[in-house]
Amino acid sequence: MTRHRMMTGLIALSLTLLAGCVERTLTIRTTPDDAIIYLNDEEIGTSPATVSFQWYGDYNVRITKEGYQTLKTNQELVAPLHDYFPFDFVAQILWPGQINDEYEWTFELETLQPVDRDELIQHAQALEHKLDELNQDPNVTP
Repeated sequence: MTRHRMMTGLIALSLTLLAGCVERTLTIRTTPDDAIIYLNDEEIGTSPATVSFQWYGDYNVRITKEGYQTLKTNQELVAPLHDYFPFDFVAQILWPGQINDEYEWTFELETLQPVDRDELIQHAQALEHKLDELNQDPNVTP
């Protein structure tokens, strides 16, 4: 092996070892704490919870806690400039240090309200009446 090839190999190896990376984390907090958090239908822990992620985009969030209404929502993580070509090459390969992308979402849970039994019965009766009307309509096909 020639000296030139060996030096080129050492330089390439050095650049690879010194290359930076991007660390992406998302922290989800809730009020009150200790709610169970699901991100894209995968349980990630109780709040506050911090997870690493690999991609930006739309996330399905579900948060549950006894005595509180279950929260279901979508949140979007928007990619920063250094995650687009050609900046991503510089940030992930050439940049000598580590880039930390840290995001935080905070959600407030609402107390679970007891169901009014009489109101629930009235609603069920109204739906039953509408169903009877639909079944009697000759234009509706089953």
